[in-house]
Amino acid sequence: MTIKAGDRIPDVTLMHMTDKGPQPISTSDIFKGKKVVLFSVPGAFTPTCSAKHLPGFVHNPDKCRAKGIDEIVCVSVNDAFVMNAWAKDQAASGKVLMIADGNAEFAKKLGLELDASKYGMGTRGQRFAMVVDNGTVKKLFVEEPGAFKVSSAEHVLENL
Repeated sequence: MTIKAGDRIPDVTLMHMTDKGPQPISTSDIFKGKKVVLFSVPGAFTPTCSAKHLPGFVHNPDKCRAKGIDEIVCVSVNDAFVMNAWAKDQAASGKVLMIADGNAEFAKKLGLELDASKYGMGTRGQRFAMVVDNGTVKKLFVEEPGAFKVSSAEHVLENL
């Protein structure tokens, strides 16, 4: 079953890079008491994700904050080391919290997993964005396969 507006974010432990190395972070810690834009990409360093999706949010944190967003979070089915390297490559540090869903547990609990086996990528998360207020999904934008429009920073900003 796919998550929808009005649903609570499932409690999952994910990973992120800190000064002490990879550390767990729970979804309850990410969303508690905050208004968050979460977006998911199928893979770090992939063409659309690196050229369009992440840069849109990296270049617009002030516009998001001006519309009441406390944090911007990027999640991908990659490990924390890859997400950290991608954050450095894209100058995302301090602008977008990069979260690793290494086992696709979060994507699966959201009902937004993607079987990318035919591309040699296994199970991934679909491309989507959502606005979450204190753990409750307020808006959800899921892309059609192969598309990049409704989960873009520009579209999310228009719908805040």
